[in-house]
Amino acid sequence: MNISKKKFVALFLISAFAFQFISNSLFGSDVRLFPQKGESLLGTDPQIGWKSAGYKIQLPIKIVLMGPMLLSTDFLRDDPPPPFVAAVFALYWSILALFIYYLIGIISRRHPLCVSA
Repeated sequence: MNISKKKFVALFLISAFAFQFISNSLFGSDVRLFPQKGESLLGTDPQIGWKSAGYKIQLPIKIVLMGPMLLSTDFLRDDPPPPFVAAVFALYWSILALFIYYLIGIISRRHPLCVSA
């Protein structure tokens, strides 16, 4: 793998925040990075056809990206400050990115032709 860990984690964080913002903007009630207090982190299934299909397609990705917060519903009910929520997600996503980087490294060493540069 020709990309450094720091660059991979940075690109993963930027991509995760962008995915979160775009998916909440398209399938949520308003344009936000994180849902408002009381709303589900995964959003709700919209009634419009194309929004419902898009919501169902992106749901598995969102479950992985929202993993730690799905288990801690009391944390969101307490309404922590937004920078703290973003910092918790950035920490989780950094760990997730390092794990993915490690897995890609293992796969590329075992099967050098499977992962191209």
